[in-house]
Amino acid sequence: MHTTKLLAKESIAEGTQLFRFEKPEGFKYQAGQTIDLTLINPAETDAEGNSRTFSIVTAPHEPYLAIATRMRDTAFKRTLRTMPEGTEISFEGPFGSFTLHENIARPAVFLSGGIGITPFHSMIADAVERNLPHKIILFYSNRRPEDAVFLSELQEFSKKNRNFSLVATMTEMGKSSQSWEGERGYIDAAMLERHVPADSSPIYYLAGPPAMVTAMRAVLNDTGVSNDDIRFEEFAGY
Repeated sequence: MHTTKLLAKESIAEGTQLFRFEKPEGFKYQAGQTIDLTLINPAETDAEGNSRTFSIVTAPHEPYLAIATRMRDTAFKRTLRTMPEGTEISFEGPFGSFTLHENIARPAVFLSGGIGITPFHSMIADAVERNLPHKIILFYSNRRPEDAVFLSELQEFSKKNRNFSLVATMTEMGKSSQSWEGERGYIDAAMLERHVPADSSPIYYLAGPPAMVTAMRAVLNDTGVSNDDIRFEEFAGY
């Protein structure tokens, strides 16, 4: 168990906030892993308890730890939202094996919906920082640009690093006040075919709401992708 302090918080998309914490000395993790955050003596609690699992958004080289989350109206989220800077919070971890494979001959194809971007942000930032030779293609689906966490940063990564490609798609542009020139609609077999080179034999990583992960697994299976080449994490709302 580690104890840390809240450094800062900020809104990074509609209904989504980023929380930065001190990185305990000597704490090591791999990009894509998670931690279990626990509130210390919160003013309120509910039946869901005082702990939640979050992907670490930051890459291992960064000097602090960060998480990003949709701000639902729960006791945990209300406490997090109103927490003053300097408040102590505890965590356990890192956990999980949702990390980039080592075989550089096989591209990584990330399929992300909404807040499921969090582990991929860490993995991509780490790959860019270390100039890894892996080819990475990120398919990132949101309702509107206003909801798309880290969109501008990911666009910059794709401009700076030739091994990383971003395919962002919006599903409800009729409800947006912004313009959009990228893909539209849900990630499907046709969209994958347009952007994933044939016979490149990628390993697929899926992260997002359970329904989205289930749908993407079905799409991949229907196109002949083996379950051995699919890794996934589900992000249920809490």
